[in-house]
Amino acid sequence: MRSPDRFFAIHRTLTLPGDRAVTDGVVADAHRGPSPELAEFLAAWPGAWYWGDDARSRLVLVEGTAPARPERWLWHGALLLATVVSTLGAGAVLAGAWRPIPHAGFGGAILSLLEFIAWVWANPTRALLPGVPFAVPLLAILLVHELGHYVAARRYAIDVSPPYFLPVPPSWSPIGNLGAFLRIRSAVYDRRQLLDVGASGPVAGFVVALAVLIWGLSHSFRLAGLEVDAPAMILLAGRPLFLGESLLVGWLDQWLVPGVGPVLLSPAAFAGWVGMFVTALNLLPLSQLDGGHVLYGLAGRRQAMLSLLVVAVLLVLARQAPVWYLWIGLTFVIGGGRWAHEAVVVPERPVLRAGRWLGWCCLVIFALTFVPVPFPS
Repeated sequence: MRSPDRFFAIHRTLTLPGDRAVTDGVVADAHRGPSPELAEFLAAWPGAWYWGDDARSRLVLVEGTAPARPERWLWHGALLLATVVSTLGAGAVLAGAWRPIPHAGFGGAILSLLEFIAWVWANPTRALLPGVPFAVPLLAILLVHELGHYVAARRYAIDVSPPYFLPVPPSWSPIGNLGAFLRIRSAVYDRRQLLDVGASGPVAGFVVALAVLIWGLSHSFRLAGLEVDAPAMILLAGRPLFLGESLLVGWLDQWLVPGVGPVLLSPAAFAGWVGMFVTALNLLPLSQLDGGHVLYGLAGRRQAMLSLLVVAVLLVLARQAPVWYLWIGLTFVIGGGRWAHEAVVVPERPVLRAGRWLGWCCLVIFALTFVPVPFPS
């Protein structure tokens, strides 16, 4: 591969943490457009490349400086398999096929885990098959969300791991998992990379969650004779779990399940509700959450001030929904002891026009999917 220097009027090359080199500069007038020679060069470039401005005068080239590290596919596959089993188990509980016995304390949690394993081991097909209507759509939402991040990161030649799925026994959680995450192992160069990678997951997952929710609500019904202060509910092992609604879910409820009384969600509808809820949680503009990436991409260092405002709002909501205390604490830990986003290598460069539209799209999705009181008492 020949050197790209001849295509630039001025440029610099940086070596970034994570075995990545970036060449960033202004394209020479003779090669704007790009020229056929530059287009041929870019088509053969072994890494990633993209324009740094809307005028297509700045060009960014990214390439690895070391061989790609081998992935631990066995470990990723084992976590995925365990998550599939635990999520199917949660769906079986939702379907009434299994009723976990509550046990107190840490020892009780271990005992309930062993009881779940024994129940599945005795007859895997009978145990897990009833959970398919819930588990398959939920896992599809989570998988598409993580693949959105993964594909976008690879588009910019960012060194990123495959998804790590987090299984949770259905006796501990009504959804059987804690989602998934990716490890970014190389530095993020600019706000365009950060915004595109951060936004791709929620947008992709939202599309699937919306389809799942519409399908699921078309198979749900209202309990007209039940007077409770909650718009929706599910039955977990025969016990009701009341659910709040976002703006979008409320509109879809009125359209697809008209009437009065709480909506008893079908398993697929509950999977869609969870998908929407998880999307909103990820889009909170705090620390290393997807919303933190998006807001930093849009606003740069001003994200720090805006994140404190969001924390203040969540603290007010936590008086009615204590789950927000937990989420505030988790985002603080995830962010390494802060809610502000860490700087990228080139923080002063704004995102492109298309990136701003993508960022605003994420803010709209957040407004439509956020549930102020997720679990009304």
